[in-house]
Amino acid sequence: MSERFKAPRGTFDVLPEGSAGREAIFAAVSTAFARAGYGRIETPAFEDTELFARGVGGSTDIVRKEMFSFEDQGGRDLTLRPEGTAPICRAYLEAGMYTLPQPVKLWYWGPFFRHERPQAGRFRQFNQIGAESIGSASALCDAELIVLLNDFLHELAVPALRLRVGSLGSLEGRAAYREELKAYLREREDQLAKDVRERIDENPLRAFDAKDEGTRAAMADAPTMLDRLDGEDAEHFAEVRSLLDRAGVHYELDGALVRGLDYYTRTVFSFECENLGAQSEVAGGGRYDGLIELLGGPVTPAVGWACGIERLLLALDHQGSAPPVQVFVAAHPEQRDAALGLVFELRRAGIAADLDLAERSIKGQMKQADRSGADLAVILDDRGHAQARDMETGEQRSVRPDQLLAELSR
Repeated sequence: MSERFKAPRGTFDVLPEGSAGREAIFAAVSTAFARAGYGRIETPAFEDTELFARGVGGSTDIVRKEMFSFEDQGGRDLTLRPEGTAPICRAYLEAGMYTLPQPVKLWYWGPFFRHERPQAGRFRQFNQIGAESIGSASALCDAELIVLLNDFLHELAVPALRLRVGSLGSLEGRAAYREELKAYLREREDQLAKDVRERIDENPLRAFDAKDEGTRAAMADAPTMLDRLDGEDAEHFAEVRSLLDRAGVHYELDGALVRGLDYYTRTVFSFECENLGAQSEVAGGGRYDGLIELLGGPVTPAVGWACGIERLLLALDHQGSAPPVQVFVAAHPEQRDAALGLVFELRRAGIAADLDLAERSIKGQMKQADRSGADLAVILDDRGHAQARDMETGEQRSVRPDQLLAELSR
């Protein structure tokens, strides 16, 4: 016998019983974004590799180690998108959205790809929800997006939720701090992991995000940008905090909070589920005022976040279930056509209905009705008479099939 095919390591199939939780998340987030005036955007699954090399940053692990890149038949260097913000900024420029009233508020949902070690809550193909507010430097945008995400996560009842907030300052504002941090790191080079040492000049802030114990110990007393904020950077962060306080959002200040991408400036934030252990972040983001300029556009402030669907389901401990059925129609062999017609009528009226499609006996059909989780079973006998059985109590009564729809509607 030939070997069976399997999904590539680090990928997965979303089976019917696992789709219900995703659909519930999609419905909740769609409603939340519609209320807040965000429009949905979709970008291609692959982009020019240069978009990520320039936008995400050559010093990041994503660009250095994790991108799935390939040359197509036309000799173009393409990459399966590892994150959503750079493609949306590309679309913002390409579609001329900078001519619209600003900020332009967008949201997305879709698959992303990173070549990293698969583990619980981390896959090589994964799905994200994201939101971007492009075109305004106002702290109102930062606060709106954080509160939107906070309310969405609480609406889903994500347990043990923790919000960390910090600021990286503007690119100009943190220039002096970068030099201070580089000097601090050079004094402790022998304690740092190899990849951190290699990036001292290129991206010293990534040392705060290191998993290596020696590096973490060395960073315990490192100066933070949060302690060096001044001028407009300090005013902006104070306003963000004031707006979050006014909205009743609980958060913790964290000067060591950095994001895994080079484009972040000023506000950064992370929502974590403390029940998840090492892979605790379910969502995060921040401001990226210099990204669109890096991509060849005008100076354009922006802020956004992304939320991992698989990580979110893990936090919710969603076990999966089959799509719900309200009514299951069981029928004598002579009444199968009538059963199918009744199911069509119920579905068109907005009632979730199903029937046996494998020509089981009445006894087998009732077992199927029980497995379906239906609230009610309608049983058609050989003369077309109908009985309605409450699947929870077992109570049964006679009904007229032509009046069933009106009865259920009531």
